[in-house]
Amino acid sequence: MSDLPFLERYSGQTVEQLLSLEGEYRIDSLVGAFEEALLKKASRDGDLAINDEERVILAVEALEREVNNGGYSLFFENSTREFAPIIVEALIRIGCPRTAEITQTAIDALHLPTLTADAIETAMANDNVSEEDLNECDRTYYKGPEYIAGQLFAFIKRNKDSITL
Repeated sequence: MSDLPFLERYSGQTVEQLLSLEGEYRIDSLVGAFEEALLKKASRDGDLAINDEERVILAVEALEREVNNGGYSLFFENSTREFAPIIVEALIRIGCPRTAEITQTAIDALHLPTLTADAIETAMANDNVSEEDLNECDRTYYKGPEYIAGQLFAFIKRNKDSITL
């Protein structure tokens, strides 16, 4: 990890202003600021105000936060499960195919005919999921060679014209 400081909070910057902070703050904190800004936008303007590129940011950040704090189980147990139907494609879009593969394996461990937030909630509540399968995905994820925050930041830079905060 870089010796750069962590950007503590999003404070109303534009996309360009946040991007210009590269080199001054840690990349993971900058993508966190984008997530915070987009969550505020969704709260203010509604979920329909979030476009596909912005949803990729929210999905990837949700996965990173939850898996790093408690594994795939946490991602599926919390409201972040709403991103499960799009997370594999989101990871591919940002250039993290190995993490997408691991995440698909975790999703497959749910044994669901249709991947919806409600179906995931039911499966997790009914203990229909092998914790050992999810734990193996966690271990593989933690060893992952992909720098997800860096890939997500590069995605944001490539798609900056599609992102509004």
